[in-house]
Amino acid sequence: MTSDYQAWAGQRLGLPQSGSGSLAKMPRRILAICIDWAFAMLLSHAFFTDDSGATLAIFALMQWLSTWAFGASVGHLIAGLRLGSLSGRRISPWSALIRVLLICIVIPVAVWDADGRGLHDKAARTVLVRK
Repeated sequence: MTSDYQAWAGQRLGLPQSGSGSLAKMPRRILAICIDWAFAMLLSHAFFTDDSGATLAIFALMQWLSTWAFGASVGHLIAGLRLGSLSGRRISPWSALIRVLLICIVIPVAVWDADGRGLHDKAARTVLVRK
């Protein structure tokens, strides 16, 4: 019989309890997504007169390209976070795309597991950790 007990969130993923590489906590996650959304709103205001569809498209494109290319969005970098792959490899464009599409429909982000990973991270096989 195996136990699902873990002393801290992220332990069963092999993440440290605190410091660099530990699971990102909710306040930093919220800060990061607010920064990313504000940046998308700023660009939407500047180029598309605050069109909500344009804001969402800008947000999605920024998230997809930055997490795939750099393993972090602008908000992640400012909040001291980075996105990692459970396989230990670079995040694939498909994983980044799955993750951002699920973020854009919001509900998967609002549901998370004992490790603090939202359904968007589980589906993309990614984990958001501290830098």
